[in-house]
Amino acid sequence: MDKWRRKYAWLDHVMLAYERYTERYGTHYAAAVTYFSVLSLVPILMIGFAIAGFVLQSQPDLLAELRTAIAEAVPDENLSKQINEAVNTALDSKGTVGIIGLLGAAYSGLGWMGNLRDALTAQWGHAKENLPFLGTLWRDLLALIGLGLAIVLSFGITALGSGFADQVLVWLGLDDAGWARALVKIASILLSLLANWMVFLWVLARLPRKPVGWRSALRGALAAAIGFEVLKQAATIFLSFVTSSPTSAAFGSVIGVLVFANLVAQFLLFITAWTATAKENREPEVVAAPPPAVISPVVSVRSGPAPSLMLGVGAVMGALLGLRWRRR
Repeated sequence: MDKWRRKYAWLDHVMLAYERYTERYGTHYAAAVTYFSVLSLVPILMIGFAIAGFVLQSQPDLLAELRTAIAEAVPDENLSKQINEAVNTALDSKGTVGIIGLLGAAYSGLGWMGNLRDALTAQWGHAKENLPFLGTLWRDLLALIGLGLAIVLSFGITALGSGFADQVLVWLGLDDAGWARALVKIASILLSLLANWMVFLWVLARLPRKPVGWRSALRGALAAAIGFEVLKQAATIFLSFVTSSPTSAAFGSVIGVLVFANLVAQFLLFITAWTATAKENREPEVVAAPPPAVISPVVSVRSGPAPSLMLGVGAVMGALLGLRWRRR
């Protein structure tokens, strides 16, 4: 693996991103984001029911059509009567349901945004700080509103682009042409990628609690947009498969939403780690200084006569022997 990482720069980058993702508890953060994502579905549905109640109450003809549709779909008179009573109860309590839904959406939305921002900040390599509660809550609320506006803008661009393209085909008389429909499909996919890229660019650059440059998030947002489109297509196939039978539809859709939310959270955090470990965002490697040199003189103590004394005695003995030899 080390040999391949030295040979292929892209593989080394992916492995660095994976190491950053695991070291910064990406899976745990993704689980927290998934929890608040699923938790927010209930208050969102409550808000939807409340809005539907206000719409139905102001449109008596539409309410009459709904009652007629219920009567036709449910032949049993008693069951049809119970369903209509449930509709009446929902209409009467639409205000309470809407308020509870708004409070629940605020709690789950702020929890979702707080965990998402902490997760993105961790993947960028920044430690979590003790921030003031009210200031953090206010910033998370602003970030949640900003992300909501970005998502609305993204869906608006996709819907307007697709609808405008269909209208152009009608004007040109090519609405029945297969090749024209194929071109419109490709254009809608590209437009969806552009919209997703804008949303993920906002997420990667503005949601971390530490400032991140737009330039660093460009490539990561593009990779996130492509991967998210693949996940959406896979989720569409999965939901169409599990809703084909009543038995699997009861639990398959809930499990599908749960798995999809977790996959999106993990994918987004991995893309953030991949962006943060790009070459331009890596911190320069600091080479540690060598340890200080220690100079310690060595003092050795020997027993017996010193070498200089022995040398002197040897010299005297040699001189005496030399004199005696000359006298002979």
